[in-house]
Amino acid sequence: MNPEPPSSPVNPNFKWVFQTAGRTIAFGFGSGLSPIAPGTAGTLWAWAAFLVGEYFLSTEDFVWIIGGGILLGCWVCGHVSEELGRKDFGGIVWDEIVAFWLVLIFMMPTNIWMQILAFILFRFFDAVKPGPIGLIDRHFKNIDSTPSSIPQIIWRGFGIMVDDFAAAFFTLLIMALIQVMVR
Repeated sequence: MNPEPPSSPVNPNFKWVFQTAGRTIAFGFGSGLSPIAPGTAGTLWAWAAFLVGEYFLSTEDFVWIIGGGILLGCWVCGHVSEELGRKDFGGIVWDEIVAFWLVLIFMMPTNIWMQILAFILFRFFDAVKPGPIGLIDRHFKNIDSTPSSIPQIIWRGFGIMVDDFAAAFFTLLIMALIQVMVR
């Protein structure tokens, strides 16, 4: 069931975001509503959720959550983007959340300073989008946004998420190089 695209873009608020589970997830359980740097707020939420989750979940649990989060994210990010009438709305932060969980799953356990450095690097790569990250982002933002079928919605959601996975990859690459140099 495809909703009619809005005639004008929706300006999401707390009530709108929490009306459906998909919106709630896409907006990072409200963190994407931050009026300042919603991607950073979503990444901070991801970091806090991961640290709390470490007390209750195994690495295998996290791998399943991240894998499911990637698949779910392709749908919810694409679907909510369509509802908003915008290709990659800044308040959709599920992409930052899952990508930063990927960074943390490969890094942990580590000290707080390495976590802070990973956070700063990830935010840099996600916000500035240097080199291949920017190419990926521009490629998906230039895709036709006519009313979408389910495969197109999922592809749009993948496009929203993939540049964050590239940011996670480069964050992990730099972190690995730093750890090699420190030893």
